[in-house]
Amino acid sequence: MPWGLKHFQESRQSHFLTFSCYRRQPKFANPSHRIVFESALERVRQKHELYVFGYVVMPEHIHMLVSEPDRGAPATAMQSLKQGVARTLALRADKPFWEARYYDFNVWSEHKFVEKLRYIHRNPVARGLVAHPEDWEWSSFRHYISGETGRVEIESQWTARKRERAGICPTMPVREPAENPRPSRAWTGHPRDS
Repeated sequence: MPWGLKHFQESRQSHFLTFSCYRRQPKFANPSHRIVFESALERVRQKHELYVFGYVVMPEHIHMLVSEPDRGAPATAMQSLKQGVARTLALRADKPFWEARYYDFNVWSEHKFVEKLRYIHRNPVARGLVAHPEDWEWSSFRHYISGETGRVEIESQWTARKRERAGICPTMPVREPAENPRPSRAWTGHPRDS
């Protein structure tokens, strides 16, 4: 993708996000560090009323497919997530934990949504970390195939059915898209994922 491409926030679209560890260091090689990320994501999901449709924690980067938060700006929610993880895992480190920017792709169609979700779930297999997506514990894939409840609540048909059975009928606030949505200040270059 060319530099200078604008992404729009407050457009009510989903976002495919990629965060990389500083200089692509494998700071999530340790499974306990992956769990720290998942816990931080769940905290941010609740605090900012964010819908998480999918994610994967790789050794040196993260992919997520999320909604825009109902509380606050997307950049604020992502800053909170990245800072929370860095404070826990690198409190006294002399180098940054994360690369300063993140990749943000507006997901504007169902086709792109499915494409990005498949990419997220297949990433550990493509990298040779596991033979099958369900073998990688630190992603939303198991939720999609079985409804398994993990450390992060995933917005899916499984979750909707559980809410229905519990008599919970969530209401989503309806707000008109901004007339002039703000361009994201996120990095718009192509991530080096594999």
